[in-house]
Amino acid sequence: MSKRRTLVAGNWKMNGNRADSTALVNGLKQGIASVNNADLAVCPPFILIPLAAELLKGSAIAVGGQNLNVNKSGAFTGEISGPMLKDAGCRYVIVGHSERRALYGESDDVVAQKFKAAQDAGLIPILCVGELLEEREANKTEAVVARQLDAVLKLAGIGALANAVIAYEPVWAIGTGKTATPEQAQAVHKFIREKLVKADKAVAEGVRILYGGSMKASNAKELLAQPDIDGGLIGGASLQVEEFLNIGRAA
Repeated sequence: MSKRRTLVAGNWKMNGNRADSTALVNGLKQGIASVNNADLAVCPPFILIPLAAELLKGSAIAVGGQNLNVNKSGAFTGEISGPMLKDAGCRYVIVGHSERRALYGESDDVVAQKFKAAQDAGLIPILCVGELLEEREANKTEAVVARQLDAVLKLAGIGALANAVIAYEPVWAIGTGKTATPEQAQAVHKFIREKLVKADKAVAEGVRILYGGSMKASNAKELLAQPDIDGGLIGGASLQVEEFLNIGRAA
């Protein structure tokens, strides 16, 4: 049996206000006792992180950011740095989310720099990798994922992944209602792990690889039963207390 503990991380994206977020977090706190075999984390928008961190202080639920700047501080209007996230109570930060890559033009190199900046600040990066629909249809899934991973390995080294999380997001399955079958998802997770094994077997076997393509309570059990799927990076479903807790319970 896998010794890797399941991680279910909620990416709230650009959603929520103080009232909604307070209700959501308090609901999760009340229900966390029923989640026995998974770690939970929430990644609110920047402005709601201090609220979530304060409410979750002393609980088993961690807080993360959705993005960070590669610089520690300076004249970068509108940006947030790793040390700021750490200071606000974050444990994790998402880097290279498909929306950041697609909508804001983040290259593999920029994502690798953000990964390193996160670790330099004492945060655990959740590194997102994954292919677009046209890339999958052209049978380029493995080439794309390998390229995205290689950028990080080249800059930070395989050892850095001992203190990181990977999330595989089939971009074609996000918000489209399409979900990769458990077998399709497992195939890519297995490819990622086997690629890392070539660099360092112990690191590869220890790193948690989350599935980030429309995981919900109804399909979580089947996905989490796959040998190389170690949790989920959850979008919309993370905004509903019971739905999110049920994904954690599925572990």
